[in-house]
Amino acid sequence: MKDEKNAPKLRFKGFTDDWEQCKLGDVANFSKGTGYSKSDLKGTGSPIILYGRLYTKYETIIRNVDTFVVPKSGSVFSKGGEVIVPGSGETAEDISIASVVEPAGILLGGDLNIIYPNSDLDPAFLAITISNGKPHFDMARRAQGKSVVHLHNVDLKHILLKTPNLSEQKRISKIFESLDHTITLHEEKKRQLERLKSALLQKMFADKSGYPAIRFEGFSDEWEHCKLGDVADITTGSRNHQDSVTDGKYPFFVRSDKVERLNEYDFDTKAILVPGDGRIGEIFHYYSGKFALHQRVYKVDNFNGINALFLLGQFKYSFKKHALRLNAQGTVPSLRLPMFTNWNISIPNITEQERIGSFFRKLDRTITLHDQKLNLLKLVKQSLLQNMFI
Repeated sequence: MKDEKNAPKLRFKGFTDDWEQCKLGDVANFSKGTGYSKSDLKGTGSPIILYGRLYTKYETIIRNVDTFVVPKSGSVFSKGGEVIVPGSGETAEDISIASVVEPAGILLGGDLNIIYPNSDLDPAFLAITISNGKPHFDMARRAQGKSVVHLHNVDLKHILLKTPNLSEQKRISKIFESLDHTITLHEEKKRQLERLKSALLQKMFADKSGYPAIRFEGFSDEWEHCKLGDVADITTGSRNHQDSVTDGKYPFFVRSDKVERLNEYDFDTKAILVPGDGRIGEIFHYYSGKFALHQRVYKVDNFNGINALFLLGQFKYSFKKHALRLNAQGTVPSLRLPMFTNWNISIPNITEQERIGSFFRKLDRTITLHDQKLNLLKLVKQSLLQNMFI
């Protein structure tokens, strides 16, 4: 650990020298890519990196490119190890980022600033350091324009860097590469689980035929049809959003996925809570205990012959389609009580309901755990970015 101005707070063991300051133009060469536009894109051909986030996922290290063109004469191809910075975008944040193009043979589009670092500058370290901290804000400050902002090589040359020796640069790059890889794996796992959940919701709840496509072993009876109002009570709260307080004792469910707090409660029950405005059919809370409720949030409880977790799955499976079909189309989509009470649903016997409800509850918890781990990894990365650079 070292607190001097010319060294970061957090360092690998064995590195103690001060970091040196320089201008990017003193340690790199620059060029531009070749002009291509989205109209040039083809299904196959030579891989190309085009301008902006619309076409390129600006990872720290770009290894795979899935946009293609037929090469033009005089095109600029990567040699491997170039650092690219978008030349234009809608906001300064869109373009004050950098990536390393690892493979050779990738076409580099014309609206890209191309940086060729010298042998004492690790490309991945350069991409990380100019995408974060002071160099990042310096780039954003230099980006100019109104409807579209621009950043040129002449601007990049004046960016001030503080860098350690090459060995320390590579150690820093490696830890962020490993961290990014782990984050990517967790993001993909979460996406897979969410896709699985979506598919199973479509397969494990019966339509008008009375038979779902997928069932647990041992269940074969036809599902019965009923209205939600026959198996549960539906009402709303009486609170306003401004009633919420910081660090209140009880959860306060409002018209969003964010749960506020209150020091008073309105209900003490097991319930499904559905906002009546806004993102119709996309937000559902399941809660058991004491809570407060907004006047435009519907409470479904006092379940009679229906498992609450199974019903929660029913809501996620088909309530949005039902509600939007009946929606009155005001200034914002809104729900009315008859949309709940008259909603026709299909239900199996209580044992099968419990199996289905429990299954989706476990799946939701698994997704939540991955989300929490993902958020923690991102916080770790942010902390390291703040402490391992000057």
